Amino acid sequence: MERTTCLVVGGGPAGMVLGLLLARGGVEVTVLEKHEDFLRDFRGDTVHASTLTLMDELGLGPAFEQVPHQKVDKIEALLEDGGRTPIADLSRLPGAHKHIAMVPQWDFLDLLADAGRTEPKFTLRMSTEVTGITRNGTRVTGVTYRDRTDGHTGEIAADLVVAADGRASILRDAVELPVYRFGAPMDVWWFRLPRKETDAVTGGAGRFSNGSALVLIPRGDYFQCAFLIRKGSDRQLRAEGVERFRERVVALVPWLADRAEHITSIDDVKLLDVKLDRLKRWHVDGLLCIGDAAHAMSPIGGVGINLAVQDAVAAARLLARPLREGTLTGAGLARVRRRRWFPTVVIQTMQRVVQDRFLRRVVTGDGAPVSGVPAPLRIVRRFPWLQTVPAYLVAIGPLPEHAPDFARRAPQTIVRS
Repeated sequence: MERTTCLVVGGGPAGMVLGLLLARGGVEVTVLEKHEDFLRDFRGDTVHASTLTLMDELGLGPAFEQVPHQKVDKIEALLEDGGRTPIADLSRLPGAHKHIAMVPQWDFLDLLADAGRTEPKFTLRMSTEVTGITRNGTRVTGVTYRDRTDGHTGEIAADLVVAADGRASILRDAVELPVYRFGAPMDVWWFRLPRKETDAVTGGAGRFSNGSALVLIPRGDYFQCAFLIRKGSDRQLRAEGVERFRERVVALVPWLADRAEHITSIDDVKLLDVKLDRLKRWHVDGLLCIGDAAHAMSPIGGVGINLAVQDAVAAARLLARPLREGTLTGAGLARVRRRRWFPTVVIQTMQRVVQDRFLRRVVTGDGAPVSGVPAPLRIVRRFPWLQTVPAYLVAIGPLPEHAPDFARRAPQTIVRS
């Protein structure tokens, strides 16, 4: 049987950051990723200001700057008359990074993987799908896996297994941790449309109407688009066909009419099944959940990646020494949840308020028609300093985590694979 000290299941942002930090803390760590590479479209591509600060602390800031990305420093609402009004101004944020970086998630993960390969105690295994857990009594002692390249199976034992395998975590399900489920009134259709240099929208922007909503995220020469639909209506709307969908998009944002034909098929539109939940307890003996495995986030604000990365930083700081010394206990694992409970609850409460008091009426069409400038936006526009509040909650968040001393490095050159 193979063995490691810490086994991280899931090569997403949380898993890769945790693996890198623990390896720098002298812990033998193995990260398992079931896919052969990180190339998957319409994954969370937002790297927030607090995560950019973390990259600087880890010495990876210069390497990150070499990764192609766009900087978003404002978020606006598109109005019915074609105008715009501000929601959040990130240029008012404290610190060096007054923006959100929009970067393909595979590029971000490749950078973390390349940094990890410079650490003697870091191992990344791709195409390795976890199929279950192993136990000794009630204690989780490792996992079973299948190599998706050649089909062979095996087991890996570990002092600690970390579930960083997302909202559909098989490890979370295997240990049957209790969960609060808050529900969501909407799902999201992701798709792309070309972006022109003459387009007035340079930051994130949303258009909300009675019965539908569209969010535009600038990504170089294209917009990554999020079309909000009523929960569970995916099959019905797809049956209406691509031409009807184009009409819905253009009705929301008329200046997209000259590029709507780029949606050539309804198959170009990918569904995100929105979930919002939180584990009541994040661990059992021998296993810890972090990121979406511990708390599935709504896409509101694009904060899921940031929160997951912060979980990983806190876990590394709290667990590196006991893992290295072989003294880890259940009480030590419980400290991670206690540390991260407050920011998780604050952000999820914010998302629930937006969902239940605003987006539910938008996607169901039950509210009054959305016209003019809503009162909250009029207040924000009149008092621009208020734009700092949503900017801070989205780009930095409550209780941002900083790299532990053992993981900090001077700016370094990373040889990219």
